[in-house]
Amino acid sequence: MDTKERRSAILQLLRNRTAPVTGAELAARMGVSRQVIVQDIALLRTGGQTIFATPEGYLLPALEPAAAARRVVAARHRDNAGMRRELETVVRLGGTVVDVSIEHPVYGEISAPLHLRTQAGVDRFMANFETGGTSPISLLTDGVHLHTVEAPSQGAMERILSALREAGILVE
Repeated sequence: MDTKERRSAILQLLRNRTAPVTGAELAARMGVSRQVIVQDIALLRTGGQTIFATPEGYLLPALEPAAAARRVVAARHRDNAGMRRELETVVRLGGTVVDVSIEHPVYGEISAPLHLRTQAGVDRFMANFETGGTSPISLLTDGVHLHTVEAPSQGAMERILSALREAGILVE
């Protein structure tokens, strides 16, 4: 399989999946290294393809379930336990944490896609921080950050907001 065929196969695989696909899985299926997949994804993006790189793997936007409610919320936590509690609250109540962003005094808005909607996704995401390998971007803003949250209904969104408020995470 040549490079062009491999990139086409990657896109086809992503189109046919209902969940994110890890770089390791793509590498195994294509018979190449994970680094080759990272380069392929980068080149597909420069060619105009929208591909999200999430903690759970690669995802095409068309695979995102339609949300009945979408809201940007301001939140604050100062440690990993607070971050885990925040993310678990959203997914436990049926929501998706679409992204995270902060307002930096020099760089302006810094954001990252997350697309967390399952407990397993939260666990994989949190493992990066709980092992001490990295720090959340909210560390740059004393824990204050924004999330785009989606929910399947307005009622579910209200339950998510209420639970975050009750946990002392929501900044209002």
